[in-house]
Amino acid sequence: MGRVKNRIVSDKEGPASTNFPVISRESLGARRPSDRTVGRSLRLSFVASGISALCLAFAPRATAQGAPVVDVSVDAAGAGTPLKAVWPFFGFDEINYTTSPEGKALLAKLAAANAAPVRVRSHFLFNTGDGTPGLKWGSTNVYTEDGAGNPIYDWSLTDGIMDAITTAGVFPFVELGFMPQALSTHPDPYLNSSSTMLDGGWVYPPSDYTKWGNLIRTWALHADSRYPNVAQSWLWELWNEPDIPYWNGTFDEYTKLYDFTESALHEVLPNAALGGPAVASPAGTFFRRFLEHCATGSNAVTGNNGTRLDLVTFHAKGGVALEGDHVQMNLGGQLQLHRAGFKVVAAFPLFKNTPIYITEADPEGCAACPASSTPTNAYRNSPAYGAYEMAMMKHSLELEAEIGVNLGGLLTWAFTFPGKPYFAGYRALTTNNIDLPVLGAFKLLGRLSGTRLALKSTGAHALDELLKNGVRDQPEIDGMATLDGDTVRVLVWNYHDDLVPAPATPVHLTVNLPSSIGERVRVSHLRVDESHGDAYSVWLAQGMPANPSTAQIRALEQAMVPELLVPDETVLASSSGSLQLDFDLPRFGVSLVTLRASAAGDDGGAGGGSAAAGGDERSTRTAARVASLAAAPQRVVLWSCSG
Repeated sequence: MGRVKNRIVSDKEGPASTNFPVISRESLGARRPSDRTVGRSLRLSFVASGISALCLAFAPRATAQGAPVVDVSVDAAGAGTPLKAVWPFFGFDEINYTTSPEGKALLAKLAAANAAPVRVRSHFLFNTGDGTPGLKWGSTNVYTEDGAGNPIYDWSLTDGIMDAITTAGVFPFVELGFMPQALSTHPDPYLNSSSTMLDGGWVYPPSDYTKWGNLIRTWALHADSRYPNVAQSWLWELWNEPDIPYWNGTFDEYTKLYDFTESALHEVLPNAALGGPAVASPAGTFFRRFLEHCATGSNAVTGNNGTRLDLVTFHAKGGVALEGDHVQMNLGGQLQLHRAGFKVVAAFPLFKNTPIYITEADPEGCAACPASSTPTNAYRNSPAYGAYEMAMMKHSLELEAEIGVNLGGLLTWAFTFPGKPYFAGYRALTTNNIDLPVLGAFKLLGRLSGTRLALKSTGAHALDELLKNGVRDQPEIDGMATLDGDTVRVLVWNYHDDLVPAPATPVHLTVNLPSSIGERVRVSHLRVDESHGDAYSVWLAQGMPANPSTAQIRALEQAMVPELLVPDETVLASSSGSLQLDFDLPRFGVSLVTLRASAAGDDGGAGGGSAAAGGDERSTRTAARVASLAAAPQRVVLWSCSG
């Protein structure tokens, strides 16, 4: 006993291809979209030889026969280390989306999906306006002035935003910015000239730093009076990417703003954790100079040397490009940026142990750019996005250990875009209340809790190799594992930079069990891949309806949840106290295997419930998916996206 063949038979065995586009370079004019350029107008036909790439849900499935087996081993009986959950951090530009029904629903999902506290960050907390949301825009109208120049504070919109966050059980990661119109040195025109520009009055320094400090002080006091444990549980950060046009001032003006912000915030909330500078380029001079200022520079408020810095923040975007006829991601490039930022911080002994938060850590730079304007962003609908995130989290923790810094969190800049078309390719976690596969992957990751266990995989890539070459040859099969009480959880993923068809990889998982679990072991195996927890593939099978029917929405809702690979079962551990599991892991698939002591009510196999849903509900989901795929027209679809 102790060995389980946890395989899926029939058409769900190891997909040969996934639902991402094969892209014609000619359709892009041989130009690669810039990672940080907003809104480039491009056209793209998603075509493949003989069958549309968007209809690959109907392509024949390749099995893992003949592929080398990857051995994954976990020692759950040995000593572990404290688990550092650096992943439950999310953010978005459009702060007014927070209070939308879709935004509130997503906040609740994030809180429910994570064992660790969830934090959210957004732009435009102090911007002047009526609160109408728009792409890359938001406003709260917190600060205006009367005719005599006296401040008028209005917290009605910010209260609604913070109420939505805290009511959901989420904590704010407060980004203090941007400049109210009445305080701007360049108040008119206040709005950007377009959604692709950063040229409005809100990106300028204040005309009066004392008034800015009073705004910070008054807002912090108000928040502290309205919400519990603000100083202890909220995180605070000044501005966003002041090294690019989000700040139309000098470096010295930014450090002056930080000094006034720090003085005002800590005057009223001495224990609040404040940091910055949230630069776009951790390898640039702005980042290093800011740390030098906080360490030894002249404080604009006190005149002394140095300014308190409780946390250090920067951003990192990996880069997504067109390579031949397919999308290519760049995990190695993103990790290089993480390493560059960590090394800058490590060079300052004063800050080497200060928590580092990468408050935007993403595959590329523009969340609000859909696939219709930036075709390479079509990866966002596929399971590839989730597998990328899982691998990025683990390797960032490896970098933290190697360089000897203190990583506090990695923030995914993705939320939701209410009112936009289904599966439009925005960097989001949901689309019209339908979870995208990346959210499913985060739901599996969020279940890790307790003590982190040693995990070895013959399919893992060495960190140095990955930093140098990315994941361009063999896929990376790797994972993380935890022990919480008498429950072992093993998360395993299959990642590659290139979004191309590929066979599944056979995985042989061996877990050395702790004595607390005993001989009878309850096994649950949840999966997110093209055939499990992927509503996008079902939507394609439905014919890509712009306005899905009630029945179609129900099918999407059933398909979007991480799904049992097979029914839960109770097995016997081997005489040596280990358990072995064999399964195929498709390209970009993410598996969560949960092992716990079998309870008295557990049966010996089929129909056992999981932490996500009972067996009956899973059967209903599977039936709905099969019916949806069977009803779909088997034809070539040529889809043109215009900007």
